[in-house]
Amino acid sequence: MTSSWVSGADTSGFSADVLPLGVALPTNETARHIVTRIGDRVVDLHGLAQSGALDPTVSELLTTASLNPLMAAGRPTWTLLRQELTALLTDSAQRERVEPHLHPVNSFTMVMPFEVADYVDFYSSEQHAKNVGAIFRPDSPSLPDNWKHLPIGYHGRSGTVVVSGTDIVRPKGQRKPRDASEPTFGPSQRLDIEAEVGFVVGTGSELGASVPTSGFADHVFGVVLVNDWSARDLQAWEYVPLGPFLGKSFATSISPWVIPLDALRDARCALPEQNPEVFDYLRDDEPWTLDLRLSVTVNGSLVSEPPFASQYWSPGQQLAHLTVNGASLRTGDLFASGTVTGPERNQRGSLLELSWGGREPFTLADGSERTFLEDGDTVTISAWAPGANGRRVHLGEVTGTIRSPLSTAN
Repeated sequence: MTSSWVSGADTSGFSADVLPLGVALPTNETARHIVTRIGDRVVDLHGLAQSGALDPTVSELLTTASLNPLMAAGRPTWTLLRQELTALLTDSAQRERVEPHLHPVNSFTMVMPFEVADYVDFYSSEQHAKNVGAIFRPDSPSLPDNWKHLPIGYHGRSGTVVVSGTDIVRPKGQRKPRDASEPTFGPSQRLDIEAEVGFVVGTGSELGASVPTSGFADHVFGVVLVNDWSARDLQAWEYVPLGPFLGKSFATSISPWVIPLDALRDARCALPEQNPEVFDYLRDDEPWTLDLRLSVTVNGSLVSEPPFASQYWSPGQQLAHLTVNGASLRTGDLFASGTVTGPERNQRGSLLELSWGGREPFTLADGSERTFLEDGDTVTISAWAPGANGRRVHLGEVTGTIRSPLSTAN
């Protein structure tokens, strides 16, 4: 446990043990600055680097408008930066040097922290997969035959990954109700969320090479929260035979703070038992399975608390699987866990499950009922993890508000 001279930092979810990284716009400025957070303050790393307080090899990576150059530099550089920031924020002798670059959180607007290269979304919660199977295929086995042999995923659209706070425009497309003979076109009527955890790739790999599970911490820069918005009616009509397309590609939201892996070491936990035994390339003897506690609110009402520790496939197994065919990694790649769902009703990470396919409405604090999202609804996903000596590590939050479809020709 590390104690900071910044007031209130030690008892916050953003102590000196966390030090997340992001990109922000200072008030009344147009240039983006790389920042970190401690307590309710933001440290302008752009200004700190220019002041000469950091190692020159690190400083030049902090005067850009994106985390990508820093992410590409690799783990030794990430470790050096973290060590230097920890020293500056815990040694009271460094206070005068840092304070000119220390600002209230609300004096910055958080923006997209990195440029997304590729986006892959997995389907790694066994309970979620079973729930979806029971909703859509009640007379068939709940899990596909391949589900426990490999981490199932799809390649998404990186250009529509947006930062928390971005409004989500209700998508339009074709949808065909089960009792209809022909499809119709229009706004999605079954707009949903998916509470997920995302992993941000720092260092890439060569085309044709595979990354083992043991290489996870060398390639992954950090963790973000993800809301993979889903138009269930568009998805249901289009997904056979090639899988998700327009029902998923309109928007995916991420939290603005990237939490370094080193901040989550005390949250590591064991994988659930995997049966049948996995292939050798998927063996993960030191998994980065994390004890993250997610919360989902709709218009401020708590509707779910999904536990990430229940995920069947580890992020290291996901990384190994997505590269086992020789697909290369690039700086800025984002891969997400898939919907996080636990065994209890209040642990379901999608409205599809909470309303059981729209058949069981749930009630918000104001007395209104929901099955899927209405225009004007605001969804927020937050999370925390256990840290050193009983402290909590906050992962921030990802939020978005639903807006009616843009007025364009059908």
